[in-house]
Amino acid sequence: MNLFELTRRLIDIPSLSGEEREVGRFLASYLEDLGYRVELQEAVEGRANVIAAAAARPRVVLSTHMDTVPPFIASAEDETHIEGRGACDAKGIIAAQIAACERLRAEGLTDVGLLFTVDEELGSLGAREANGHRIAASCEFLINGEPTENKLAVGSKGSLRLRLHAKGRAAHSAYPERGESAIEKLLDVLADVRACAWPRDEFFGETTCNIGTIEGGTRPNIIPAEARSDLQIRLVTESGAVKEILERAVAGRVRVEYLSVAEPVRMLAVEGFEQEVVRFTTDIPYLTNWGTPLLLGPGSILDAHTAHERVSKRELEAAVDLYARLARSLLARDGTGTSRGNPAEVMGG
Repeated sequence: MNLFELTRRLIDIPSLSGEEREVGRFLASYLEDLGYRVELQEAVEGRANVIAAAAARPRVVLSTHMDTVPPFIASAEDETHIEGRGACDAKGIIAAQIAACERLRAEGLTDVGLLFTVDEELGSLGAREANGHRIAASCEFLINGEPTENKLAVGSKGSLRLRLHAKGRAAHSAYPERGESAIEKLLDVLADVRACAWPRDEFFGETTCNIGTIEGGTRPNIIPAEARSDLQIRLVTESGAVKEILERAVAGRVRVEYLSVAEPVRMLAVEGFEQEVVRFTTDIPYLTNWGTPLLLGPGSILDAHTAHERVSKRELEAAVDLYARLARSLLARDGTGTSRGNPAEVMGG
């Protein structure tokens, strides 16, 4: 399959978080047919990461995730774009990374590998499991893929996911004084959270807080005894400082359950690539054993997670060139990270 055919084939295999089994098996078989050494590493029961290497000890590994957000959307294409769930986040990236590795192998550069994980859209369970894999020890550079419009991300915000649990006392709604509304308690806390002054960082920018869900109660004629809300905070500082601010605002009125945390990450800047800082987080904070991280991929994060998710065919083709050029520049460095040969050639100048 060519680049566009593979992208569409991957999109048409539904792989919502928790349902990555089929796409993982397809990729394992596809890569084995191309001559890679492939391992399915079970991260959660029935859900496996795909780890493939052209050599026993890859120095550069290209990585992204196989899972998508709901709902499933089948692929479609026109002259300029491929559409569907995962088009840019991240099945087009998978196809581009495989194509880049194939180009490098054709050039005789075999110190490359591929890592495709499960569960990135939720808790990065796949990355957490992959971090202990034996191949990680030989990997010097990890090129992670997310939609960055083919710019090299030199920094990404962190993420703090949490749930607020409010407890009240049920009563007949005609006699509210006999009960205690968990929903009203939760709303009061959320109002104070919205008023928080969050940290700002010169490099990463502003901390942002999204109140993603609010649930509670059973019927309109019952004072609600329980309520909860899920929040996601995009971090620009260490999570501890944000937790302190949050807990002061909550002041013990509800229970705070921390679901996951990923600290902000600075990544390697390479000369000759357009650079940016992105607001989202990735698997990178959980892949610390896989060498120095880099982040680059085709497509826009503004199209990801939407009903109109798509990726430009031109960007997909450019991504193959960029991944291959980036990997060449990294493979040209010695074990200390120093470039070998003409720097202009190494960096694509």
